[in-house]
Amino acid sequence: MLTIDVMDRMWPHGNLKVPGLIEGIVATAPDVFEKYGLTSDLLVAHAMAQFSHECGAGLEVVENLNYSAQGLINTWPSRFDEAKAAAFAHDQEKIANEVYNGRMGNQTGSDDGFNFRGRGGSQVTGREGYQKLGAKVDLNLLGQPDLVNDPQHFLECAVADFIICGCLPFAQEDDVSGVTFHLNGGHIGEAQREAWLARWKAALDSEDPPLHGTAWLQQSLNKLGADPRLDPDGSFGPITAAAVKAFQQAHGIAPDGRATPETLAAVDQALAAG
Repeated sequence: MLTIDVMDRMWPHGNLKVPGLIEGIVATAPDVFEKYGLTSDLLVAHAMAQFSHECGAGLEVVENLNYSAQGLINTWPSRFDEAKAAAFAHDQEKIANEVYNGRMGNQTGSDDGFNFRGRGGSQVTGREGYQKLGAKVDLNLLGQPDLVNDPQHFLECAVADFIICGCLPFAQEDDVSGVTFHLNGGHIGEAQREAWLARWKAALDSEDPPLHGTAWLQQSLNKLGADPRLDPDGSFGPITAAAVKAFQQAHGIAPDGRATPETLAAVDQALAAG
C-alpha cells in the first residue's frame, strides 16, 4: 500500500504544485483502492504508473497548452496555418477553446475547452469527461473542475476515471498497452508508462524497494563521471539538472534535465555496465 515514504521517493516533487498532495493521496488510498476494486499490488501499480506519467508525478496536474506558433502547426497541422498559429501562440485559453470545443461534450463558442482542459492524475478532459467523473465521485466537477486537484479528491478522481475508461480488465491481465490505450485514447508515452510500471511494481513488492531518489541519482551520476561533482543532498537543483541533461545527451535520451523513468533506467544500465 502507499506510504508517505514511497510517495516521497516516487513523486519527490509531488507537493510542489499542489501543497499537501502526497499526504492527501496516502490518506485516501486505502478507502479509494478498496472502493474501486484495486485490491492487489498489481492493480495499484498499473494505476499509479499511468497517473505518474499523465500528471508528471504531480508536476503537471493541469494541462499545459502554452504552444508556440510552430508547436501549434506541428501538433494540429489541419487546424493551424502560419497566420492562425501566430495569432493563437501562447494564448492557452484561445488554444484550448479552438482545439477542444465541438467535441468531448464541449460547446462551440464557449470556454468549455479551456475550463475542462486536462486535470488530475488521469488528466480527465472535456465537459463530458468531467460530467461522468463528477457523477461517479459525487462532486460538482462541472461547476468546480479544480476539485479534481484537491488533495482529498485527487486520488479518487484519478482512480474513478481509470475505471470509467475501462482500464481495470487490462490491468488485471497485466496489459500495459491495453491500459494505456483506454486511458489515453492512444499509445502516447507507452514506453515511459512501462518504465513507470516497473518502478511501481518494485516499490509495492518490497519493504525496502529499490527506488531512485534524488540523492541516489546524484551519487550515481558522480560514479558515472559527473563534472562538476554533485553534492548528494537530495535536492534537485539546477546543477543536478545540468548533470542529468549531460547524461541524457551522452546516452541518446531527449535532454530535458528531468529524472524520467527512461533516464533512471539508463543510469541503472550504465552503473551495471561500469
